[in-house]
Amino acid sequence: MEDPKLEKQFKSHRSTVTSLSFSSNTKQLVSGSLDSCLFVWPFKPQIRAYRLVGHKDAVYSVCFSPSGHLIASGSKDKTVRLWIPSVKGESTVFKAHTAAVRCVDFSNDGQSLLSSSEDKTIKIWTVHRQKFQYSLNQHSNWIRCAKFSPDGRLIVSCSDDKTIKIWDRNTNECMHTFYEPHGFLNNVAFHPSGTCIGGACTDSSVKIWDIRTRKLIQNYPSKYIFHLLLN
Repeated sequence: MEDPKLEKQFKSHRSTVTSLSFSSNTKQLVSGSLDSCLFVWPFKPQIRAYRLVGHKDAVYSVCFSPSGHLIASGSKDKTVRLWIPSVKGESTVFKAHTAAVRCVDFSNDGQSLLSSSEDKTIKIWTVHRQKFQYSLNQHSNWIRCAKFSPDGRLIVSCSDDKTIKIWDRNTNECMHTFYEPHGFLNNVAFHPSGTCIGGACTDSSVKIWDIRTRKLIQNYPSKYIFHLLLN
């Protein structure tokens, strides 16, 4: 296998870049930054990048919708914004959290959006009507990350309370809690099969749990893991 090569380099943010997301057609990349802005980067050299301005504080999370027609962002300003990725930079503001929003994620059908926050809650929103639906409220500390399962029936979340929770969207209840005694998780992700979850832990490891047997099945020691994607 050849060593990876740098294909492109984008520079416009004025501070640390915190989050990235590719559009489903891989023709665009969106980035969020501590400078409170988003940039949408087209891969065609003749098309210029454009900046999305609206948040009042650092942007912690960005995510393209499955269709690529929308972008969600979560910010330290306690809001979620839903953007139309265009030069005009139009957005709708969602307000329900009482602290910084750490993560946003679309369901695979594009109908639902979740946001997780330092206020210890996960909020679920309808994308079409752009309305708040309900909250999930059993964590006792900041929620670093939350993600939909591939089929949209479950949600996984990780928190500074050193737990990983699996939520059933039919009942809106926590169906199982995994405990991580050695440190909290920065990031979680579902395997595409929906049967396993992975977590990036502050004890410098990546852990894999089987949600059917509810057991830890892999533990990979590593160093400084902040984000995770399972394939």
